[in-house]
Amino acid sequence: MDYPQILSPVLNFLHCKTPQAWLDKARDPENLPLLLTDHLVCELKAAQTAMLLVRKYVADKAGAQALLDWLKPYEAFAFREGEEPDFAALNKQINKSAMPQTDDPWGRQLIDSMVLLIKEELHHFWQVREAMQRRDIPYVKITASRYAKGMLKEVRTHEPLTLIDKLICGAYIEARSCERFAALAPYLEADLQAFYLSLLRSEARHYQDYLALAQQVSTVDIRDRVRFFGEVEASLIASPDEEFRFHSGVPV
Repeated sequence: MDYPQILSPVLNFLHCKTPQAWLDKARDPENLPLLLTDHLVCELKAAQTAMLLVRKYVADKAGAQALLDWLKPYEAFAFREGEEPDFAALNKQINKSAMPQTDDPWGRQLIDSMVLLIKEELHHFWQVREAMQRRDIPYVKITASRYAKGMLKEVRTHEPLTLIDKLICGAYIEARSCERFAALAPYLEADLQAFYLSLLRSEARHYQDYLALAQQVSTVDIRDRVRFFGEVEASLIASPDEEFRFHSGVPV
């Protein structure tokens, strides 16, 4: 895989790199259980975000229900600490034919992009869980970081501007994940390093999909809005942060 070629547009898109202080803390083996746990939940939240976009903007009733059913076992495990399902079997059950249908070209593109994203994020969820099990790391619920909330509070409150802003936020979250996987990989054990590097291509594609969808919805060039959220995102990454999470800022 050509990592520099994949990373170059991501690094150009983001307004700052991950601070060294975050990397120093992340590479400490003592913090690995917390990091993997938060990564697990981030994968599910990325799938939920994509699901909510499809359900809100294009889903028919049956398709919306299919999406909800798809995520239920993952949500039950992650948010209620329920019995652990067979994630490998669940991944094989994902059936695109049950997905929402639409005649709208933009809606079709949203569905295709988001359904693929959901499928990939849930597969990554299972892979993170496997990495935790190999290390005897139990799953324990943790609080969310300030990161996504910090961006979403800047989202405008009337359509289609709300949708455009949410898609741009999605782009930054995926791009930051991609950048952090690459930055952290050299400090990880061989199996985790290979796993994190394997995630780069999908995360890089996800951020580009979000941006393309946002521009298609907008009647004007979105570059100013993208720049605005780039500054918001960078301030969350570069400023002191009392909680240590996968997308947190500079550790206090």
